Amino acid sequence: MSTEVNDDQAELAPVRAGEMLDWDRLESYLREQLPDLEADFSVLQFPRGSANLTYQVTFGDRQLVVRRPPFGTIAAGAHDMAREYKVLSQLHTEFPRAPRALLHCADQSVIGAEFFVNEYREGIVVWDRVPDSMSGFDNAGERIGLAVIDALADLHAVDPGKAGLSDLGRPGGYLDRQLRGWQRRWAAVEPEVDSPETAAVMREVAVRLVKGQPRSQRSGIVHNDYKIDNCQFRPGDPDRVTAVFDWDMATTGDTLSDLGTLLNYWPDSTLDPDSDAAFIAVPGMHGLGLPPRAAVIDRYGRSSSLDLSDIAWYEALGCWKTAVILQQLYARYVRGQTTDARMGERGALIPPLARRALGLLS
Repeated sequence: MSTEVNDDQAELAPVRAGEMLDWDRLESYLREQLPDLEADFSVLQFPRGSANLTYQVTFGDRQLVVRRPPFGTIAAGAHDMAREYKVLSQLHTEFPRAPRALLHCADQSVIGAEFFVNEYREGIVVWDRVPDSMSGFDNAGERIGLAVIDALADLHAVDPGKAGLSDLGRPGGYLDRQLRGWQRRWAAVEPEVDSPETAAVMREVAVRLVKGQPRSQRSGIVHNDYKIDNCQFRPGDPDRVTAVFDWDMATTGDTLSDLGTLLNYWPDSTLDPDSDAAFIAVPGMHGLGLPPRAAVIDRYGRSSSLDLSDIAWYEALGCWKTAVILQQLYARYVRGQTTDARMGERGALIPPLARRALGLLS
């Protein structure tokens, strides 16, 4: 089995220590379940994700993607491979940016966890700089940002029924369930919080979110972790998102929660980059040249016809949920359930994010 990687495959790397799987068992299973996998087998890893483990498996010229949950204790409802498979096996018919899922395996004896397989799509993901293939374009960062917003608006225009996903979730009471569910997740990882002050801020944010909850205006497919680095582009084309990844939390519900999540991750050149108000979890994004948050809201509003006057509440919800996710990742590191050193750095990101959420609700 080969694990070599070419320098030009920036999104791929040899599998990280501690994240190896039973490759022989996986190879045998895939050859049994999928047709025409006759050539040599090799594996690389998509190393930049923070939670689910994602691998590129190759049989000669045939490339596939295998996704499984992280090692260690999994929060209830998190890293739902069956949900992600369900979404990606259907959504591509109405939303071509969704990679098509090919296979779901609930048998944990194969690689130690439930997993699914989907098609591999070539392209680039924008992380902390404008890709070289786009750097020669005028206003490349702004165009990348607008393309990300347009793709989100297109997703929210999809009729879940036409995509075969009318049973994906329960739109009624969506925000209530979000608030209750994420409060439970926070309670499960709060013991590993480094600062009692941060824990108190997180609890206060939860109280204010409940008190200030707006009335949902529209139900549709919600990605639930929509951000720039979950979007893929073709090299040299900053104007259209070609694929969207990480659908394990997708459901049907209040679509403005996705816009709030996106704003939570969005840098704003009109704010002091070191302030809590401008905080984002991905370093380097301030230099991309993305449009400011006001332009994001305006661009989305042109296609949605929704009242966006309560968008600060949705952004606070996104900040709070992101802080919970970061604490889940940090707790796994504290408990010795991951060898990924990046997870040990997540704890430092939580206090400013919690303060930002509180500020949005003040």
